[in-house]
Amino acid sequence: MPIDDDALFIEDDSNEGSLSGSATQTRSWKIAIVDDDEDVHKTTCFALQYTQILNRPLEFIHTYSKEETRRVFATESDIAVILLDVVMETEQAGLELVSYIRDELQWRDTRIILRTGQPGYAPEEDAIRDFDINDYKTKNELTRKKLLTSLTAAIRSYEQICTINASRRGLHQIILSSASFTFDHGIQAFAAGVITQIAALCGVPPEGLLCAQGELNEGETGQQFNVIASAGHYSRLMNCAIDDIDDTRIRDALKYVLTNRESMFNEQNMTLYFAGRGNRPLAAYIDLPYALSEINHNLLEVFCSNLGVCIDNLSLVNQLKNHAYRDQLLKLPNRLKFIDEINDIIKNKTARQMLALIDIDDFAEINDVLGHHYGDLLLKAVADRLRSDLGDNIFLARISGDVFGLLGHESQLQPELLKALFSPPFVFDDTAHAVSTSIGMVELSGYENDGAEALKDASIALKRCKTYQRGSFTLFTRKMGLEIRERATLMQHLHEAFDAERLFLMYQPQIELSSKRFIGLEALIRWRTDDGQLIPPNEFIPLAEYSGLIVSLGAWVLRTACFLMVRLQKAGIAPDRMAVNVSVVQFRQDDFVDNVRKALKDSGLPPEHLELEITESVTMASASMFEARLHELKNMGINIAIDDFGTGFSSLSYLDKLPVDRLKIDRAFVQQIDTPEGPRIAELITQLGKKLGLIVIAEGIETQTHWDILSAMGCHEGQGFLMGRPMPEDQLLEWIKDFGRPGP
Repeated sequence: MPIDDDALFIEDDSNEGSLSGSATQTRSWKIAIVDDDEDVHKTTCFALQYTQILNRPLEFIHTYSKEETRRVFATESDIAVILLDVVMETEQAGLELVSYIRDELQWRDTRIILRTGQPGYAPEEDAIRDFDINDYKTKNELTRKKLLTSLTAAIRSYEQICTINASRRGLHQIILSSASFTFDHGIQAFAAGVITQIAALCGVPPEGLLCAQGELNEGETGQQFNVIASAGHYSRLMNCAIDDIDDTRIRDALKYVLTNRESMFNEQNMTLYFAGRGNRPLAAYIDLPYALSEINHNLLEVFCSNLGVCIDNLSLVNQLKNHAYRDQLLKLPNRLKFIDEINDIIKNKTARQMLALIDIDDFAEINDVLGHHYGDLLLKAVADRLRSDLGDNIFLARISGDVFGLLGHESQLQPELLKALFSPPFVFDDTAHAVSTSIGMVELSGYENDGAEALKDASIALKRCKTYQRGSFTLFTRKMGLEIRERATLMQHLHEAFDAERLFLMYQPQIELSSKRFIGLEALIRWRTDDGQLIPPNEFIPLAEYSGLIVSLGAWVLRTACFLMVRLQKAGIAPDRMAVNVSVVQFRQDDFVDNVRKALKDSGLPPEHLELEITESVTMASASMFEARLHELKNMGINIAIDDFGTGFSSLSYLDKLPVDRLKIDRAFVQQIDTPEGPRIAELITQLGKKLGLIVIAEGIETQTHWDILSAMGCHEGQGFLMGRPMPEDQLLEWIKDFGRPGP
């Protein structure tokens, strides 16, 4: 296209030449010349030869068409200024390139100077308004001086924008790093942000920088220095020990600053110290293209001091993280971290992974007998062996007091291999200690729940192992989980039923077999759900005992039964006694006897009309305590019966010492009468009761045959469907009225 070359670079009278300073570096400003006229390229380069702007030389990139420019720009970066011709292969080629540069390449910082020899194709007012350009010049008005002025203004603007953007990115990265939870990764990201920020403050690119960290290890008197962040041509030094840095200038500068804890400035470089209160100071080594002023020194000192506060905060966050995710005694990951690791395995669908919980058998007794210090030493010995023998491929954590969690490939967590780890005794304090363990395991392949649920399932398996296979292992199964969850749901509903008063009592008559006289009642608790389902007592009573609800529940049963007995007495239709079952959990309560005494007092029931039924397990657990408690109840005048006799393993000599009035033959032995085995056990219990001077009562009498055989062998009393089913109070009153003297 025709242009006025003679007018393009007319020499001005001014003596003003280049804007070069005493720069010591060779970095340059990239200037793109986009024009289809070869002469424009040559004259522009000629006019700007040997020119430096803001202490940097110029580097030219030449393209001659829109398509060529698109190809070249696609592989370029950091172009400061584009001198762009409007009219090239088409009348709008230059303007179309503006849209490409801003919208597709997203070069927002690059300055664009539109140059045209034919302003009619792109009027200045329209071009400035409609396109993101920074200057508009006609070629015939561009003298060398004006071109230099326009370039200087554009480059200064580009530099300021880059500095602002770099500063923003650096600050953003520092803020994110300060909130990081892991010190190892957090401090590296923080250091990278520091590098970017310093580069922005000093007006240098984030290259040729080195950040180092000093850490005082436990028991050491000196510092250990290592590189934790680097950029540019120092990138190869990442994670390098400072002593291994070849450049003695850098190595000595970092050591000096980290040792003396003060920044150091030279003409070609500076080494900054970031003053945190902890024992892990930071230092950054930066190459400088020019010497900094005293003002810049002061500003950087303030900047470093402020960053020291960030470092302290980062260290504090790391300490909190450490305490939240690490066991302080054994220096192992804790339960929370273990769950995170399980979640990662489930999320990533890592194949053939196994979760194992290892529990030290009888550890509580070890602590009680040998002391907590000994227990801690044992835990440390176990942790050390697991760590060393299993290796880094197995994730090891401390889940609770004496429970360790293992996570890894199933081939390394086979039960036999884990048990073998504990075959050799543990030796510490010159003492060998043999350890037995129980293991609960969960296969994670295809596991559909989260880490917390997986840990719960492993705990279920471990508990099942300690209950039924102590010293062995149990692998969690779906059936096992369903049983536990159904049990938990039932327990929750039981609590709700008790709170909502949906539990009720039924009463079953007791008959003297020889006289057929109505002599007693047994209070039996029942639970009917909202949908009318009757839950058997043998399902919910163990749950009530396990959860502790049995204490409140048992107190309510006792008081309700006592008050009914008094009402029957006032009506003149009461039998001799009211029998109430008592759980072993109730007996363990220190205030149990007081609660019985209070129930009798509040209801007005004389003690001799109350009978407490206890099982053999109650009489054998904590024998001395229960014996004293039974004597106290007996001295009050209360009757005592041994329920379900024959199902446990009582000591007969101990039984002979207890203040017991009755032995109760379990229903199973009464039902045995109808089998080939016959009434052998029922007869044996009856004879034993007679020898001990006790009354014998049988439960579960359902046929006349049962009645006749038990009566013939000398059994004193009985209860069962033959005489009367368990019934609520209103039906009981009718039964007493109409069938108070049932026949055989």
